[in-house]
Amino acid sequence: MRWLTQLFATLFAKPRHEPIRDNRAERNLFVRRALVAFIGTLVLAVVLLTNLYHLQVVDFDKYQTRSNGNRIKLLPVAPTRGLIYDRNGTLLAENLTFFGLYIVPEKVEDLDRTFEELRMIVGLTDDDIAQFKKERRRSTRYTPILLKPNLNEEQIARFAVNQYNYPSADIRPYFKRNYLYGEAMTHILGYVSKINDKDAERLKKEEKDAMYAGTADIGKLGIERYYEDELHGKPGYEQVEINSRGKVIRKLSEQQPVAGKSIHLTIDLPLQQFIMERLGKQKGSVVVLDPKDSSILAMVSSPSYDNNLFVGGISGADYKRLLEDEDRPLYSRATQGAYPPASTVKPFVAVAALTENVLTTSTTVSDPGYWVLPNTTKRFRDWKKSGHGNTDLQKAITESSDTYFYQVAYKLGIDRLSEWMKKFGFGMPTGVDIKEETAAIMPDREWKQKRYKKPWVMGDTIPVGIGQGYWTATPLQLAKALAVLINNGRVNTPHLMQEIHGSLVEPYKDPLLYEDISEPTEGAWAAAKRGMYGVIHSASGTGRKAFAGAAYDAAGKSGTAQVFSLKEGQKYDAHNLKKFLHDHAWFMAYAPYNEPKVVVAMILENAGGGSSNSAPIVRQIMDYYLLQRLPKRNIDPTDNVDNALAPESAVQKSEETEITE
Repeated sequence: MRWLTQLFATLFAKPRHEPIRDNRAERNLFVRRALVAFIGTLVLAVVLLTNLYHLQVVDFDKYQTRSNGNRIKLLPVAPTRGLIYDRNGTLLAENLTFFGLYIVPEKVEDLDRTFEELRMIVGLTDDDIAQFKKERRRSTRYTPILLKPNLNEEQIARFAVNQYNYPSADIRPYFKRNYLYGEAMTHILGYVSKINDKDAERLKKEEKDAMYAGTADIGKLGIERYYEDELHGKPGYEQVEINSRGKVIRKLSEQQPVAGKSIHLTIDLPLQQFIMERLGKQKGSVVVLDPKDSSILAMVSSPSYDNNLFVGGISGADYKRLLEDEDRPLYSRATQGAYPPASTVKPFVAVAALTENVLTTSTTVSDPGYWVLPNTTKRFRDWKKSGHGNTDLQKAITESSDTYFYQVAYKLGIDRLSEWMKKFGFGMPTGVDIKEETAAIMPDREWKQKRYKKPWVMGDTIPVGIGQGYWTATPLQLAKALAVLINNGRVNTPHLMQEIHGSLVEPYKDPLLYEDISEPTEGAWAAAKRGMYGVIHSASGTGRKAFAGAAYDAAGKSGTAQVFSLKEGQKYDAHNLKKFLHDHAWFMAYAPYNEPKVVVAMILENAGGGSSNSAPIVRQIMDYYLLQRLPKRNIDPTDNVDNALAPESAVQKSEETEITE
């Protein structure tokens, strides 16, 4: 380095003042300086060319990718959600096209100021801004995000006039779910709504988040939730060139999204609407099954609500109104409403008792209107104060003798009773293809110990024999159990999906969640059915009046579920009780008797007796379905019961006063 120092010292040293000019020395000085400048320039040129070589050759791929990343974007294209139809091909859920204001937030200098300006232009609200911020948290950078949905023509026009002030915003079309029949189908279809943080976290955990690129909605309840994977589809992508403000200049390539599959349900929409009209403002539920395969023809929960309120996000005021509604429209009484099943379970208990040899069809019990627990003074009252007299199994089911089934429960014991009722599906999820379902309660020793930290006693068993005590069930569970009885123990899974239509048609396939009940004899099944036939056709049957003059033979069973326990000696007086303490009214039935084509299970909350309140509506439902909805070739309305299955005592028709329970 010393020579370099000396060279610079020589080059830049001040020349000595000589009286005589030395041209040769000056020329040499200039040459030396020019040489140094040339060498410096050459070194810098080499450095520049070396870097240029690295940029253009060695690192070309890397910087080209970065450049394209700023100029070329891969934009997700949301798939079209699959449609939903009823069993007859009637459209239930569709996709409507709307227009919304989208904005790229990273390209906006002052979002807050932009929001304030857009309030005047397109009617931007606080809810819109809050939803935008939620969506932004889960979106990738430089992705257009919906700011203002559902623009009308006036708002679109106003924005078009001012669009030059907002180069990072534009109006785009998008799809929005629409439910054509609102309240009638809400508890079956459910709804889609905005993907929230919990949904986003779940999708990421399940490694499905890529499938929802560009998608704002997801199924939240009902069919929309259960069949989300089938309905959603697969997103596509557009490769576009954008300018510095994030505006799309041109489309370079695209991959089309794959539309979601369509779902065809087992629901008969006219039947569903008919039942909704019959229930009116009453609180309750009706489930209608085809006993052949337990496909659900109708499943009504009343009151209901309009599921369209939740699409795109429900307002705070509407949600508060639904939450505070005393009639609780948000929960499905068909699958989530757990009620004491009351006397509707007596045919199932009879099958268990006959199979366990606890009784025979001729076993008789003297019914004075009460039953006394052996070795105690504890009395359990019959619903009929005067009692039913000497009662065999046929009469016990037909007239709904509590005393008879107190005795049956005592002999069976809770262990066998609980085990048998679980075979019929009580205390177990039915397996229906919606997630909003409770298993309700089929009590046993372990359940009580876990729930109340107390041992089971015999006094707990007796009311279970008539569907009271700790036992609760849903209308769907009761309908399923009746279908099992009709089919002599064959267990089908209740279901709402009939077919899935995509590139192929996929029919419903029963998952066979539970084993068939094979232990009972044909005679045991027939005895329970004969008792139910008597309920409709016997002079003392609790459902005789409601089904008088029917064009088909039906079998049924009523039930009156107590909401609270009466103290010993206390009398039930509906007139002096608040409405919410009134009994629930159950009725279940099937028809035609020999070749069943329909099963109906119904409950009316706080309506009173099942035979006088629910049975007439069940009759109307059966009339409508069997005589109007079913093609005539599928049913003979005069289908008469085989006399071998219906003994003379069960088919007597007299003008005696109807017995109600």
